[in-house]
Parts: sequence; structure tokens; C-alpha cells
Amino acid sequence: MATLDVINLEKQKVGTIDLSDAVYAAPVDEHLFYEVVKAQLASRRAGTQAVKNRSLVSGGGKKPYRQKGTGRARQGSIRASQWVGGGKAMGPKPRDHEYHVPKKVRKAAIRAAISKRNADKALVIVDQWSPAKPSTKEAVNTFAKLGIESALVLGMKDNENLFKSVRNAKSYKFLPIEGANVYDILKHQTLVLTRDSAKALEGVLA
Repeated sequence: MATLDVINLEKQKVGTIDLSDAVYAAPVDEHLFYEVVKAQLASRRAGTQAVKNRSLVSGGGKKPYRQKGTGRARQGSIRASQWVGGGKAMGPKPRDHEYHVPKKVRKAAIRAAISKRNADKALVIVDQWSPAKPSTKEAVNTFAKLGIESALVLGMKDNENLFKSVRNAKSYKFLPIEGANVYDILKHQTLVLTRDSAKALEGVLA
């Protein structure tokens, strides 16, 4: 078991928490990061690029001039790719860019990313963070007290006020533990968990 310090929002240590080594002290395999981040970013691509080929360009059904005797190169349509206004030869078509990795690989990569943040002393566990009402200003002030310039906060799904407080703060992001992903964990300098979410995350990933 990994024993980590728990602090309050004033950056004072208020206790410790025992968490599974399998999630918080797992081996760090950077190739897993590469595979999973590649898949995540590929899935964001729309793949809607397209141009018209000669069969899709309107007009040009008639042969522009006779085959022989003009001294010019033979032509079958003014909508062929060599003509101005003609169709594009071998242009891009809509396609699916999705790249899938197995579920076990995704989970292993998330465990490795969390463990990397822990090894880098960039994993912060707070005892509780449940604002009475949404306030971006209060969230930014809290991050300043904790000395955090960039952070991903993984909290419980029902913590709506914290989500609304963090979502408009530059350099910070809130995700429910169900949305934990390698790209966002590695993108932000610090990973912030509440005591509850740390235990819940352990249950999901162990």
C-alpha cells in the first residue's frame, strides 16, 4: 500500500491515506502513454474533409470538341481534373480516424499516468472540496494557496459546484473520475484528488 499525505484547502496536513500500489505506484511505461494518447486524439478528428471528383462536378457531359483533326490534345470532358473548374483527382474523402486500444491497456495507461504524477510529487490529495456555491474566483484563490499553477481535478460526479467553479479557470480542469484519461493527466502539471475520489478511483482501476 502507498501512504500519501492528505491536506486541507489551506495546505495544512490533516492526515494520511493508504492507497493501492497497483494504482498509485504502478510501473511507468511511456509507450502506453503514446498508444493511448494517440487513440484519444485520433478519435477527436472529424474526418469530414472532402473534395469533388469529376463524377461529382456538374456539367461537362458533352465532349468539348472532336477527337481528331484539331491539332489539340484529345479531351473527353471539360470537368476532367486538368481543366479549370474540373474535379479533383484522388482528393481526400470522408474517413474515420478512430484508433482503438484494448480496455485493459487504457486502464494500465491511466494507472501509469497517476503513478507518474505521484512519483513526480505532483499528486495532491485534499481532505474535502465541496463549495457551497459555484465560484471561479474562490477556486483560483484555492489553487493559489496550494501553490498549483496548472491542475486536473478528478472529483465525484455529483460535485457540481466544484465542476462549475473550475471549468472557467484558465489552466485548470475538472473531470469526474469516470472521465479520467491519460491525455488530461499528463497535460496538467498537477493532479488533484479529494479523499473520496482517490478511493473511488482506486476501486475503478485496481
